[in-house]
Amino acid sequence: MSESPLEFIPIAEETGLIYPIGKWVLREACSQNKSWQELGFPKVSMAVNLSSKQFYDQSLKDQINSILQETGLEPQYLELEITESMTMDVQVALTTLNSFRNMGLKIAMDDFGTGYSSLSYLKEFPIHHLKIDQSFVKDISVNPTNAAIVNTIIALARNLKLVVIAEGVENDDDLKILQEFDCDTVQGYLFSRPVEASEVPEIFDRFSCNRIANT
Repeated sequence: MSESPLEFIPIAEETGLIYPIGKWVLREACSQNKSWQELGFPKVSMAVNLSSKQFYDQSLKDQINSILQETGLEPQYLELEITESMTMDVQVALTTLNSFRNMGLKIAMDDFGTGYSSLSYLKEFPIHHLKIDQSFVKDISVNPTNAAIVNTIIALARNLKLVVIAEGVENDDDLKILQEFDCDTVQGYLFSRPVEASEVPEIFDRFSCNRIANT
C-alpha cells in the first residue's frame, strides 16, 4: 500500500473518507501538542494541513471548537495550512479564513507559488505565514532563477507583514542563501526528517540546548 499523501489523499477525498480522517488528524494533533505542553516543553504551534473538502465543510469551525475544548489546547497553538487553490472562490475563502482568525487560530498559506495566486486578494486574506514551496527553494545556491523567485517572495511577504517559511531545506549552502535573504523560518531534512511523536521531546531538548549554548 502506498504511503504517499499525494496518492492516498485524492482517494480519501473522492470516497469521502477525508472527513473522518481530517477530524481524527485535528484531534490527534491538538491532543499531542497539549500533552507536550503539560510535560513542560515549549509552547509551539501545531500545523495541520487542510484538504479542499475540509476547508469548504460548513461544520469545520464547530469541529475545531469542539476539539479545542475537548483537548484543552489554546487556539493560538493550532495552525491551519491551506493552499492557493483553495482560495479561488475568494469571497467564501475570506469568510472562512476570517472565522478562523476570530477563533484565534493561526493560518498559513502552503506551497506558495505553485497554484492559483491573486496578489490583489492575498493582502486581504488574514494569514500569518507564507510558505515557499520546496520546488523553488531546492538548490537556490546554484540556481539563480530559483534564488530570484525566493528572494522576491520573501520581500513580498515582508511588505505584507507576513512571516515567511522556506520549505524543503536540505543542505547548508541553501540555508546560507536563505539567511542572506533574511528568511524568517526554514524547515526541511537538514534539521529533521519526519519522526514519531515519541522522538519529538528529544528534538525539543536538543534545540533548547543549542539555543542556550548560543546565547
